[in-house]
Amino acid sequence: MTTVIPEPDAHNAWRLTTPGNEGWTRSARPDATDKYFMVSTDGHVIEPNDLWSTRVAEKYRDRLPGVVEKPNGEKFQKTEGFREPLKLKKIDFQGEDLLRNKSGKLPEGRIADLRADGVDAEIMFPNKGLTMWATRDPLFSHAMCRAFNDWAWEMFSDYNDRLAPMACLAPAALDETLAEIQRCADLGFRGLSLPCKPQWGPPDVDDTNYNLKEFDPLWDCIVDVDLPITFHISTGRDPRTSRSRGGAVINYAVHSLSQTVEPLANLCASGVAEAHPTLKFGTVEAGIGWVPWALDAMDEGYLKHHMFVRPKLELLPSEYFRRQGFATFQDDRAGLALAREHDLIDNFMWANDYPHHEGSWPHSAEAIERTMGDLTDGERAKILGLNAARVFKFPVPDRFQNHDDAAHVAASM
Repeated sequence: MTTVIPEPDAHNAWRLTTPGNEGWTRSARPDATDKYFMVSTDGHVIEPNDLWSTRVAEKYRDRLPGVVEKPNGEKFQKTEGFREPLKLKKIDFQGEDLLRNKSGKLPEGRIADLRADGVDAEIMFPNKGLTMWATRDPLFSHAMCRAFNDWAWEMFSDYNDRLAPMACLAPAALDETLAEIQRCADLGFRGLSLPCKPQWGPPDVDDTNYNLKEFDPLWDCIVDVDLPITFHISTGRDPRTSRSRGGAVINYAVHSLSQTVEPLANLCASGVAEAHPTLKFGTVEAGIGWVPWALDAMDEGYLKHHMFVRPKLELLPSEYFRRQGFATFQDDRAGLALAREHDLIDNFMWANDYPHHEGSWPHSAEAIERTMGDLTDGERAKILGLNAARVFKFPVPDRFQNHDDAAHVAASM
């Protein structure tokens, strides 16, 4: 199957802007003879509308997220944990925006679409299923996660060397989650997806959180199965908190992206990462420009508030992130400019967010050329794919191993 990428319409013509790649040893262009090995560390599956209604217990079905229509024809997204039903606006998608809305449903077409964008392998997350965590009822969340995992493995297991869904977990239902981790590891999942906050809702001192001892069995179990964990944006609390003017921008920047700082700080500052030195963890789709600031802020808090800090750590919080953490991004010029200076080349991973509008598909090469020109060839190779291959244990095909960096990653697996 072959995907033909049409010329972009007026609203997407900017995506073709590029300074070119003159002087680059390798290329992100899909048809290049010497192309980088590229792993998109954030893509989204397109679930069938009846996935959960046909797979979860009947007692949960009237509570499932979905769309309700009022007598006047207005449609609303109903999600148990959101502040109120969200009115759905009718948008007439055209051109490339319509193409994104229609893409990604079947594995074969997905592989062709990704190949046309230069992508060799992909880490995948829910789409509609990001609402599986939008409830205070952990058993309800677990039931939805298990149903998603069953469907995702049925759909993509034959393609797991190129299309790797993350197994979704509801950690507040701890006993059920421990069993689900083992089940998904035995099936062959390459990684796990946890919500940014284990107990759904805004910050509350009485809620459980990942820094607390109650979750030590979770980290022990994850280390035992040797799978990386991911924290995707818009999970853990309502990402649509702001209403009215500027809401789309405010919600994206503040209530969706920034909440991923919390699980990163929880693991680095609490002793979890210290006690589990092989635990790999990362934020997904939140960008990378904030990471140097967050690491410096944690270290500053640790050093200046030493009289309050418990536990005492062997390393600074930032050092645990550099040793064990990662963060994914789509377009992040600021973060890439800081990567080398802050010793984070080995911690950053690129993604095209296929097929979402926030992503760079199907013009990722141009986006990469716009943002990665100041990196060295080896730095680009790590960020575009080799870091992900190391963490998620993707095989690096022979055709990419004529460079020392790719051969080193392949040999370490």
